[in-house]
Amino acid sequence: MSEQMVVVAGESLVDVVLDHDGDSTETPGGSPLNVAVGLARLDVPATLITQVGDDERAGVVVGHVTASGAEIVAAPTSSGRTSVATAHLDATGAARYEFELDWSLPRQELPICRALHVGSLGTLLEPGRESVRDLVEQACERELFVSFDANLRETFVDDRAEVWRQVRELGARCTLVKLSDEDAELLDPSQAPDDVARTLLEGERTDLVLLTRGPDGATAYCAGGEFSVAPRTTHVVDTVGAGDAFMAGTLAQLHDLGVLTPGTQELPADEASLTRLLAGAVEIAAITCERRGANPPRRSELPTGWPG
Repeated sequence: MSEQMVVVAGESLVDVVLDHDGDSTETPGGSPLNVAVGLARLDVPATLITQVGDDERAGVVVGHVTASGAEIVAAPTSSGRTSVATAHLDATGAARYEFELDWSLPRQELPICRALHVGSLGTLLEPGRESVRDLVEQACERELFVSFDANLRETFVDDRAEVWRQVRELGARCTLVKLSDEDAELLDPSQAPDDVARTLLEGERTDLVLLTRGPDGATAYCAGGEFSVAPRTTHVVDTVGAGDAFMAGTLAQLHDLGVLTPGTQELPADEASLTRLLAGAVEIAAITCERRGANPPRRSELPTGWPG
């Protein structure tokens, strides 16, 4: 495998999307997979470390990743089945998920890369989460840029206090942490989402926290202050993969700025740079919301001059 700009580690699965009229579609998904695909479509070299089964759905997943331009390193699942997430859409396009997951990623050496992204269920579910966290530690030892998207699912949050502890612990090892307002409410409903984000900014390696607010835009938190952008007006088909598209859009912009290459450029920390970063990521998410399923845009499909 060639050196990659970004390695993404985590679950891949098939999204079975059931709309409110009863129609169903199957598309490859999983937050880390969506981020890897989103990066590749934005011309950022990416490799996905994941698991798939020995079934027809595995071929669909692998084909989707490679067709988008990303590489994939896939260990077999213990069950032989590719994981499935069933998304039930309401009349507004918002999704409620049910999962059939197999996550037992083996420990392995982190490939040569310049940045690592992890997130969602792959960082939470045993036994595979330990392998993901080991990759994070390898990245920290190499002093690489590491990003983490909490991207929680209520189904897997049985003990809020323990999950919040785990998120803080992992987040502290990461340069950039992203979460949604829904994640924040799951982690600690006694705090406002802003305060949850501020707590995560206290992590030892954390320089930037991004909080997405769905129809209310997004906010960046850093040592230089807190800066927000409004959402872009869009016709929402569904919200599947929107947060992942935002994450990919963020990392792609940081790649363009040279931030992901160790020792070359610091993260943006001023209002103008961070609002531009947020607006660029919001644009990617908005385009994805205008499409069925997790289908982020290619760079050639973006407005001229993106990110503005």
